[in-house]
Amino acid sequence: MAEHSTNLTASIWSALEGDRTALEGLRFGASGNLPSAFRVTDLASASIAAASLAVAEFTSLRTGTMPTVDVDRRLASFWFRSSIRPVGWSLAAPWDPIAGDYATRDGWIRLHTNAPHHRAAAERVLGNHADREAMSEAVKGWTKTELESAIVEAGGCAAEMRSVDEWRAHPQGMALAAEPLARLTPTETAPRPTWRVKPSRPLEGIRVLDLTRVLAGPVASRFLAGYGANVLRIDPPDWNEPGVVPEVTLGKRCARLDLRNANDRTRFQTLLESADVLLHGYRADALERLGYDAASRARANPGLVDVSLNAYGWSGPWRNRRGFDSLVQMSAGIADAGMRTMATERPTPLPVQALDHATGYLMAAAVVRGITRRMTGGCGMRAQFALARTARLLIEQGDQPSSSSVARETEGDLAAGVEPTPWGDARRLSPPASIDGTPMRWELPAAELGSSEPAWR
Repeated sequence: MAEHSTNLTASIWSALEGDRTALEGLRFGASGNLPSAFRVTDLASASIAAASLAVAEFTSLRTGTMPTVDVDRRLASFWFRSSIRPVGWSLAAPWDPIAGDYATRDGWIRLHTNAPHHRAAAERVLGNHADREAMSEAVKGWTKTELESAIVEAGGCAAEMRSVDEWRAHPQGMALAAEPLARLTPTETAPRPTWRVKPSRPLEGIRVLDLTRVLAGPVASRFLAGYGANVLRIDPPDWNEPGVVPEVTLGKRCARLDLRNANDRTRFQTLLESADVLLHGYRADALERLGYDAASRARANPGLVDVSLNAYGWSGPWRNRRGFDSLVQMSAGIADAGMRTMATERPTPLPVQALDHATGYLMAAAVVRGITRRMTGGCGMRAQFALARTARLLIEQGDQPSSSSVARETEGDLAAGVEPTPWGDARRLSPPASIDGTPMRWELPAAELGSSEPAWR
């Protein structure tokens, strides 16, 4: 299994245009896999390894030596589920009561209703229903394709279950097949920065403006904060995601701005101009409609490392479609393959939201590779990722062997110490990777959204 993780890391590292010599000091340890039809633990290990290699490469700019990188495959698996363990309190439910899989007249569909406006869109099509049983009756009257189209047209989020072959033949699946795992584009040159690059805290002083929400982007910025990056997360005034905030705001400061308000736009412009990195996960055309297209961002900050993601890819008819990990798993054939492999009677997705987490670590790797380019070449970089392209990467690895042992968490997997969060004390899993001489640690506990001012510390 470690060999497969190594080969997958090499493939990812190549997509990030990394030097293969960086792989020489990479080691994988621990046994056990998440139970899945696909090689989820290998994907977890390889994506975390790629991000860690990028940090190791960045530290070598100062030391002249590439440090070794060790990845614990078990811990990598567990971080893909959750890293926080509340002490005496519980995390909020991650799903809206109506969200989930439903049987239509001719197959399965998934409704994603966590955001109030997405639930309202589904209810405009299906009616206002108090529980899943009532919603199920309403869904039964539709075909899956008709209902998917109706909810999407109403501004909601839904995905019918397709097979891998059906997705490959779909216009969006065909467009996605031509896309690279990472779309990397050098941008305008700018004066080389004066970052100190301390091996013990290599990203210290690097400003990351984080506009991302559930879930890939916050995973990326959490990783960056673990190596010292100054992460400022910006959310709209009314946004909340209580089920994941304690998990993903570790190490960050969180503020709110309304980009439709003139005063807030001025404050945002100041933040953008002074950032080193911008992370965003809006649909492909969303920032453009707000007046912040790629050209405008580059003019405002010529050396910016600009990293973004969307759900279904950057070309094809669905490039602007709303989507989430669970929906992409339905669209791309993962839930269907899981149902067939595991011999179940309903959609069987991955045991974790692996597309989100893996894409998050790929984004983090691209950020660090981008700031390495900025240090060595003086130019910025734009990088684009898509959850559906990560899904394709996973599917291409083939089925997980049925003889694989199962990874199980133990008390010894928790890091020492207690994290004082706003919701109560908590513990965290130990970091899933270690870089020689460069510990991963977070200076700030998880924070509530909007708990800080929109300004760099």
